[in-house]
Amino acid sequence: MSTDTPRRAEESRERSDFEGTGSPLLEAEGLKKHFTVEQGFFDRLLGEERFVHAVDGVDLRLGERETLGVVGESGCGKSTLGRTLARLYEPTEGTIRFDGEDISEAGGKRLKRLRKDVQVIFQDPLSSLNPRKTAGEIVAKPLAVHDIASGEAREERVAELFREVGLSPDVADRYPHEFSGGQRQRIGIARALAVEPRLIIADEPVSALDVSVQAQIINLMKRLQDDYGLSYVFIAHDLSVVRHVSDRIAVMYLGNVVEEGPTDAIFGDPRHPYTRSLLAAIPSVEGKAGRRTVPLEGNPPSPIDPPSGCPFHTRCPEYIGGECEAETPPLAPVDGDETDGSDEAHLAACHWNDRDPVERRQQSPYDGETPGR
Repeated sequence: MSTDTPRRAEESRERSDFEGTGSPLLEAEGLKKHFTVEQGFFDRLLGEERFVHAVDGVDLRLGERETLGVVGESGCGKSTLGRTLARLYEPTEGTIRFDGEDISEAGGKRLKRLRKDVQVIFQDPLSSLNPRKTAGEIVAKPLAVHDIASGEAREERVAELFREVGLSPDVADRYPHEFSGGQRQRIGIARALAVEPRLIIADEPVSALDVSVQAQIINLMKRLQDDYGLSYVFIAHDLSVVRHVSDRIAVMYLGNVVEEGPTDAIFGDPRHPYTRSLLAAIPSVEGKAGRRTVPLEGNPPSPIDPPSGCPFHTRCPEYIGGECEAETPPLAPVDGDETDGSDEAHLAACHWNDRDPVERRQQSPYDGETPGR
């Protein structure tokens, strides 16, 4: 790796088109992304329009050089959230701020400038790479689009990027199908890194890879984060991966963030029943005797017709009663903690927040054991 990487990272910060304000690097408030459902003849005749509530009112904050893990079952909306934050999807409602600037409706040249600071790494490295272009052409494309380098300087930069992600520049003339899955993902990382972004949204970047290769890619991303001062939104369904890479974790269910907090708090003291269920389902390598696994019953409700009240109440093993069906609990500090808005806040959207913890322990199917510990 080139020894001047930290210097280039600092120069990239100085060249950023979005002037720093001291606020979090990325913020989302009340963010929604709804997709129109394809309608049949009678729906069109009656004028009824239906929507998939893929992201349904999310609040998030991400600091400089921080990694926010986003986890949840398939279909919970985490990938849609990532693409909306990157402005690959237009938000239906809500606000997205990057470095203090509202980018919710950014378009044209302003959106193009944003692409230099916000890049995406996709889940499937093969489908995200143009099969008709060589690896070198793929990595060089952002440099041309953003007028960063040309000619010999572009070739030198591509070679440098290949070395930084652990590939030999000699393979730049090969096509994507000639590489392994891990190598293709390294090409995708090099492409994202080419414009020296400040934020990378990684959408399941290792889920399609073998376990041994996953570790290599994760270690590479952590090193690049240190070298370039990157921030990550790391989307995954594998809780062990998220635990390894994240400073904070947001747990999503049916388009909503139901719990958020520092990684140690989420794994050591989970407060939302959905988070508890996810953690309790992780096989214990220590073989703890009596460790309760509480499997979730049924399937998640349809995002086309989400339930009233708490979105999790139809499957909740700690269901209280009518309150869960009638009222949507806010994402609020646990234990009455007043540090909401800080990086250390532990938040959960659960009606148990306002009730006696002794009563909860008596009703909980976990027999008082904290899942994840």
